[in-house]
Amino acid sequence: MPRTVDVLFTGFTHPAYAHPGDAGADLRAAEAVDLAPGQRATVGTGTAIALPDGFAAFVMPRSGLASRHGITIVNAPGTVDAGYRGEIRVTLLNTDARESLRVEVGDRIAQLVVMPVVQARFEPVESLPGSHRGERGFGSTGYRGVPTEGDSA
Repeated sequence: MPRTVDVLFTGFTHPAYAHPGDAGADLRAAEAVDLAPGQRATVGTGTAIALPDGFAAFVMPRSGLASRHGITIVNAPGTVDAGYRGEIRVTLLNTDARESLRVEVGDRIAQLVVMPVVQARFEPVESLPGSHRGERGFGSTGYRGVPTEGDSA
């Protein structure tokens, strides 16, 4: 059952889902900006929301902008906490080495995914329990199915 999220907007339109069942609602630019190759810009959406307690919204890149124009979001996913009431702004980055992109008012620039979240209680301890993975981090599962040194799987 959908949750209601209060929206205050001064931009093009409020966030909306393009298709039934979509996880992300489109956020649109409320201002125009030119993104030269390698340039980033923070773009207003003209949208502020009030989420219920226990929820957060996550600002995600749009796959079409990424694949067609090399546009991504610098801090993806950006987190919108339930207590935040300011405008949702999106920091876009043009990763294309040659082509600029003009973002116009009303262009869909990001997706907003609303999810339930749980606040953890962090307890200081003397040690952590063991696990199969242990302290192995980046690259610990190998590349193309080939385990890294010291990895058994």
